[in-house]
Amino acid sequence: MNQFTTVHDVTDIKQLLKDALTLKENPYSLQDLGKNKTLGLVFLNPSLRTRLSTQKAALNLGMNVMVMNMDKEGWALETQDGVVMNGSTVEHIREAAAVMGQYCDILGLRSFPKLINREEDYNEDFFSKFIKYCGVPVVSLESATRHPLQSLADLITIKETWKGEGKPKVVLAWAPHIKALPQAVPNSFAEWMCKAQEDGMVDFTIAQPKGYELNEDFTPGASITHDLNEALNGADYIYVKNWSSYKEYGKVLTYPDGWMLNNDKLKGTNDAKVMHCLPVRRDLELSSEILDGPNSLVIHEAGNRLWAAQAVLKQMLEKL
Repeated sequence: MNQFTTVHDVTDIKQLLKDALTLKENPYSLQDLGKNKTLGLVFLNPSLRTRLSTQKAALNLGMNVMVMNMDKEGWALETQDGVVMNGSTVEHIREAAAVMGQYCDILGLRSFPKLINREEDYNEDFFSKFIKYCGVPVVSLESATRHPLQSLADLITIKETWKGEGKPKVVLAWAPHIKALPQAVPNSFAEWMCKAQEDGMVDFTIAQPKGYELNEDFTPGASITHDLNEALNGADYIYVKNWSSYKEYGKVLTYPDGWMLNNDKLKGTNDAKVMHCLPVRRDLELSSEILDGPNSLVIHEAGNRLWAAQAVLKQMLEKL
């Protein structure tokens, strides 16, 4: 694996899941694999789970780790070519990325969308240029359109906890929020679940109010509805997440009441387990009675972020 930015970078998703669960059983079994190798983690935006889990994953594999918060510690980066840098930017991404590649064997990068210009965000210009100029393998720690480490952890959690017969019904359910959030997590979750559905692992449904439909490139094969209760009928897993409108890009639209998940709504499910990527706004996105109750998998899911990152780094190190 030379880079990890999307499910399409994974040649064998079932093997990656197997690697993650094997490493969870024996975290320090491959400490020699990363000996004398350095992981650089570059953050342009805040992080809790992604930073800590990826850093710990690298240490488990024997790697050295360097962390840089570019938004606070680095120079303001210019990403456009052919411009005279006589404004607020100090360093061009061509030099910055190339220099980081001189110091690190693998680089992790986190950068959020601006939610102003859809074409600019969905072109992933920052990520593509960083990958082009750094010259080393890159792990996405979340981009404008995807969060693959989170989605891998989500699939690990479903794989690990499913004890029923056949395929579980997995529902991605839109939830309310007070501000516009990116589509990266739901895009990525949908993309990974559609691939898992293609591989016969799950049945996948998306429920969202009208106007909140995701880009169809991320939802091939998914069942899509505007009726939350219909989607929840017989569900085994419910992934709760807010996102802003893709069509009316970055906007928070009006929506009917009743989209926050609570215990009453779980009555129509197959005693569904509830997931969320965190951080979560209690009693706005998701009810406290669920978060504090037996159906919540949010902490278990967050714990699996470590094994997702470690499995990805393992496969990258094996190629170095």
